[in-house]
Amino acid sequence: MAKLTPFTMPKWGIEMAEGTIAEWMVGENEPFVRGTVLTLIETDKITNEVEAERDGRFVRIMAEPGQTYPVGALLAVLSDGGEATAEEVDALISGFTPSESGFGPDDDGVASPAPAPPREEAAPARVTVPEGIAITPKAREEAERLGVDVTVISGSGRGGKISAQDVHQVARPEANPELVGVLPPTPEGDVFATPVARRIAANEGVDLSSLAGSGPRGRVRKADVLAALPKQDTPTAEAAPQPAPRPQPQPQVVSVSGDRFDVAPMSSMRRTIARRLSESKQQIPHFYVRRRVRADRLLAMRAGVEGERPSVNDYLIRACALALMEVPAVNIQVHGNDIHRYAASDISVAVATERGLVTPIVFNADDMTVAQIGTAMKGLAQKARSGKLRPEEFTGGSFSLSNLGGFGVEQFDAIINPPQGAILAVGTARPEPIDDAGAIRIVPVLNLSLSCDHRAIDGADGGRFMAALANLIEQPHLL
Repeated sequence: MAKLTPFTMPKWGIEMAEGTIAEWMVGENEPFVRGTVLTLIETDKITNEVEAERDGRFVRIMAEPGQTYPVGALLAVLSDGGEATAEEVDALISGFTPSESGFGPDDDGVASPAPAPPREEAAPARVTVPEGIAITPKAREEAERLGVDVTVISGSGRGGKISAQDVHQVARPEANPELVGVLPPTPEGDVFATPVARRIAANEGVDLSSLAGSGPRGRVRKADVLAALPKQDTPTAEAAPQPAPRPQPQPQVVSVSGDRFDVAPMSSMRRTIARRLSESKQQIPHFYVRRRVRADRLLAMRAGVEGERPSVNDYLIRACALALMEVPAVNIQVHGNDIHRYAASDISVAVATERGLVTPIVFNADDMTVAQIGTAMKGLAQKARSGKLRPEEFTGGSFSLSNLGGFGVEQFDAIINPPQGAILAVGTARPEPIDDAGAIRIVPVLNLSLSCDHRAIDGADGGRFMAALANLIEQPHLL
């Protein structure tokens, strides 16, 4: 008899209330092994891969790709691999009670309807935790109860403090891995593929780098590898029938007055962007300070850099960071009636992705060189476009920078990213006449626009910031 368990919407982070099923990576009644990516779930800013904690299969999948479900909602029914009747599956579904907490990244990935009766086992010998060990009270209690020697534990908490999770990890018996096949090494930067696709490719001798992935962000899936295998003229009796692919929801086509257009629901990330920016424009009194800045010296200095050159945006991040140190009244966040003034420049940089705008943060940019900022931004931009940013990498920040110069945009005004107090919008550098010590010259000029929260920043503060920023850009050796 199969053991059935609910597969529910997980909860990552305190503020998560819902998630969107981006794609199911396995189908109904398709066996999978531990470590297989089961589904991709989109949250506000990132896409999370949910891996199987044990072997099994889905006997029923209810959640549809592209649909959003609250935390704890029933998405599918898991089996340990055994057969289950439709009546048994229906009984579990009808008796399921949603959980508000879902499961976290350290849980088993399922929510059991009721705990099994505990087995009677010999109680471990209690130990006494020595004094002077950096350990939480809960971890101390668990270590003494489970008989764990904490002197051999390397704590994962702040300052090396031992947590209850560290104690449980040591107390948990090690599982003997079951070798199911030889897989080639997968160094960083290798082909983006699912574990099942890698296993089949290794067994069948298929070069993954030669395949065009059909999954999200070009991920190579099982179906891509199977399609690359040599076709057999006659089916054999041993050949297992392949399950029919799950139909993907098609965009709804609506006809109005003879014109046709596609209707697609907003993604979870797009809905978050819409909500936050609407609140920003409705609740924050914006005012704008605009200025033209000559960029010929900055561009000339960048052209003289040997080797890999930082981008213009990297220089602008550095300039903003130093200008914020000169005018700290702009380096703030606004929380209700409180103004949080920051001692370091944490610059949020707008990065366009296929799913929407993401603002990863360059922390302590005032203490970094332009080259260091360039290296940090490359890593952050790559993670943003692949949906791999951690929440702490895009949450917070004391100032924002949005640069549309790469798209040929000459000038624009940006919406403040709350709770920050200001954002700088940068257009492309285009030739314009300027007064250069009484002479008229035509040089590349940047059009800058600073959006400020008038609740916390006065016009004079915005003006001083723009003056400091212009001085840094026009005298780039100061950077």
